[in-house]
Amino acid sequence: MAGDKELDVTLSRSESIRSTVHNFSPLHEFAFVFVVCMSQFMTQAALGTVLAPLDIISDSFGITNPGISSWLIAGYSLTVGTFILFFGRCGDLFGYRSMYIIGFVWFAVWSMIAGVSVYSNTLLFIFARTLQGLGPAMLLPNGLALLGATYRPGKKKFMVFSLFGATAPNGSVCGAVIAAIFAEFAWWPWIFWSMAIYCMVLAGLAVLVIPSSPAPARGMSARELLWETDIIGATLGITGLVLVNIAWNQAPVVGWHVPYVYVLLIIGTLILAGFFVWEIKYASNPLIPFETLNIDVSFILACVACGWASFGIWIYYFWRFLEDIRMKSPLVAAAEFAPPTVAGLIASFTTGILLGKIRPGWIMLMAMMAFTIGNVLSAIDPVHQTYWALTFVTLIIIPWGMDMSFPAATVVLSNAVGRRHQGVAASLVTTVVNYSISLGLGFAGTVEAHVNNGGKTFHDRLKGYRGALYMGIGLGVLGLATSLVYLIKSRPRANEEKTLSEEVTE
Repeated sequence: MAGDKELDVTLSRSESIRSTVHNFSPLHEFAFVFVVCMSQFMTQAALGTVLAPLDIISDSFGITNPGISSWLIAGYSLTVGTFILFFGRCGDLFGYRSMYIIGFVWFAVWSMIAGVSVYSNTLLFIFARTLQGLGPAMLLPNGLALLGATYRPGKKKFMVFSLFGATAPNGSVCGAVIAAIFAEFAWWPWIFWSMAIYCMVLAGLAVLVIPSSPAPARGMSARELLWETDIIGATLGITGLVLVNIAWNQAPVVGWHVPYVYVLLIIGTLILAGFFVWEIKYASNPLIPFETLNIDVSFILACVACGWASFGIWIYYFWRFLEDIRMKSPLVAAAEFAPPTVAGLIASFTTGILLGKIRPGWIMLMAMMAFTIGNVLSAIDPVHQTYWALTFVTLIIIPWGMDMSFPAATVVLSNAVGRRHQGVAASLVTTVVNYSISLGLGFAGTVEAHVNNGGKTFHDRLKGYRGALYMGIGLGVLGLATSLVYLIKSRPRANEEKTLSEEVTE
């Protein structure tokens, strides 16, 4: 009965939003889709804004250790990945629109503080960047939930979700270009101050164009809210993920021989084990409904984890290769990153068409191939080769991995969990994507630190970067193998479904 009641609430929420959207003018609908897609755009833009001027920002704080520099990226992705599930549940309770607006306001506040940290020290900047990630953690699941609740299954929904995915590479490139301009021709704190201003503008637009959604939390007691939000599960899950991630990203900075690194890893792993025990056996409203997650979902999430960890390694070390090895300025490097904006759009709309024609498993296979090939080409890219050879080809291929894997995974999970847990499906995908980026950087940083002989010379740094990219290749190959196993395993069922469909048609 509780499940039926929860389903009724979910369905009534979806119908409420859909009925409002049916009254939209074309301009209003365009503005609605634009504002929601900005959640993905700004999430990746905040990644690109540090990638391009990383050396400039590091120099201003006196950072010389590459491991500490990587924290400027990893800290942000860490909080994005670890808090998505919790904020997705908050959206279910307090309303998607409210959480979405709060997300942009929070994003703006901590972007402002990240810029102000120029007057302080590295610790405040890393702290601000880490807390800045809570904004996208609120935006992504609730933005996806708004789109899911607004559009019924069909071609239009496929295209809208593909457009949402297409903003990822465009956001990253635009963020990098704007950051490079500010860093080279003005002052790098304006990168974050301008981001804060834009986030506040988007928060205002969200107030105007996003329809209100029901907030079941109204009228609940504090005790009921604690159980509905699964605060115990959220605390265990977030704490465990954070400790494991800190261990892997701190190890390249201080070394694995330092006791607190592996102690954090052990404690984090034990807490994560406690999270799974709590969620499966004791939680009345678990953050993750494990009973609905079948073996197909496990395969898909494993593919996404490997692919996006591979991507996280690629995006960081390919920027390092361009700026530190080829000695490109941030603005020139950002200009060279222009191809993903076009390739990403083509990949997204191609995926939107393919999702209605072939199984998502095939799309996931192609995505893993793109991630793997992109890392291979980057790892073997000669230092003095022309941009139009391997570098250009790499930048054309990589966006296909991003913009094929995300919608394919979302569709598979959406179909697997049913209508009651659509928000969970979207949250799980975005959690795995962003957490894997951060964790992948930790893996690659450990490899880099062990092969670069301290990184004192040009050739040692190049050796370290290539070693990290080889780690990205390994993760990509693992994702490729996993997607192949998934395809082989799901083939008999796909044939049965096809036969059943033909019999119904006859």
